[in-house]
Amino acid sequence: MKLPVLDANLMLRPALGESGLDPARLEGELAERFRAAHARVEARRAEGEIGFLDLPRAVQASRRVQELADSFGQLFENVVVVGIGGSGLGAVMLRDALLAPRWNERTAEERDHFPRLYVLDNPDPSTVSSLLDGLELGRTLFNVVSKSGSTAETMALYLVARERLARRVEPEQVRAHFLFTTDPDRGALRRIAEAEGIATLALPPNVGGRYSVLSPAGLWPAAATGVDVDALLAGARAMAERCMGEALLANPAGLFATLLHAADVEQGRSVHVLMPYSDRLRSLALWFQQLWAESLGKELKGPTPLPALGASDQHSQVQLFMEGPHDKVVVFVAAAEGGEGVPIPSLHGETEELGYLGGHTLGALLDAERRATTEALRRAGRPSLTLELGRLDAYSVGALSMLFQIATVYAGALYGVDPLDQPGVELGKRLACGLLGRAGFEAPAAGNGDPRWRV
Repeated sequence: MKLPVLDANLMLRPALGESGLDPARLEGELAERFRAAHARVEARRAEGEIGFLDLPRAVQASRRVQELADSFGQLFENVVVVGIGGSGLGAVMLRDALLAPRWNERTAEERDHFPRLYVLDNPDPSTVSSLLDGLELGRTLFNVVSKSGSTAETMALYLVARERLARRVEPEQVRAHFLFTTDPDRGALRRIAEAEGIATLALPPNVGGRYSVLSPAGLWPAAATGVDVDALLAGARAMAERCMGEALLANPAGLFATLLHAADVEQGRSVHVLMPYSDRLRSLALWFQQLWAESLGKELKGPTPLPALGASDQHSQVQLFMEGPHDKVVVFVAAAEGGEGVPIPSLHGETEELGYLGGHTLGALLDAERRATTEALRRAGRPSLTLELGRLDAYSVGALSMLFQIATVYAGALYGVDPLDQPGVELGKRLACGLLGRAGFEAPAAGNGDPRWRV
């Protein structure tokens, strides 16, 4: 099995011309800058603060995940993950990347009798009602994911789901339709689980939500739908080993973080676009967006991540990337063509606009679009990175997710911010609780707006 490869040539001179960074700096100043960042990360790791690095070797936790997946998964037709932010995005990313396309629309036989998988994250009433009204709740398991057990959106969705479920099944059966993924010792979900005998999975206290994709938060929905979690963790483990050294040019996560940081602080390229050329990786870009934004956007510092999808966004965003402000780096993700390749028929050969397409495959067309876009950006002096996955499978996705997470903590050290906290999110959470009447939480003052500015 091959790990993803990072190609940095189009960030550097001479390939990019004067817009590129001097490659000599990768063995000089930038190498020293990374070595200092690496030392800061290693010190925090030694203190036990960077818990996601331990997840690929957490054998007991992964066995518990697989045991509950085997005992629960095929008892139900539907699994609904209830969680927001990293508690939901990781499950979505793994589902979309590793399950067959249009998974939930396939028959039970086509799914090998593994359940459909849905994620409820946003408490939009129309979305929630539509999903719950459309499911046979007596054949549905709700996996509620919140480490604190106090996340307002998740807890509200849990209460709605529980009340709906109580209308459909006998009271003594309700608890069998829930699995809580939460703190091992405390919080509301832990208390409810212990009081009612609801099954639980433990989230490590030193793993934050956006770093939890390889914890039970992401692993259990994947395992319940038949994903090879051993391969997922093996890829993550191999990438973690590759990204632990202080030598910049031997550390792909370090190189990724160092180049994007330098492009931002030295060249004003503060918008970092993740653009996979695979529909199955569309959710990867959204998962990365949270990881990069919530970890690094602090103290008036930090880049702005932007998701894109090739080739669709060649017909929308690429015009901006080519001729807009010089404030972007595009990170392409290339995956080898899978399946049967879908050959393009040799029809209308006499028609110039169609004839050249025959004999190729849709996958070859997609990859040609990616390579053409990288070259067009290069000629315009616009930098890019490319991550080459090879096969799109559990091993490569596990490796790629670990690369991004390690790169994030290295980038935090380079920016001089704490990539593990999210203080900017907390005030909004507290004010929302106050608006809803939770004791001890402040509500924002009402009626202090000038009516002249409401038109």
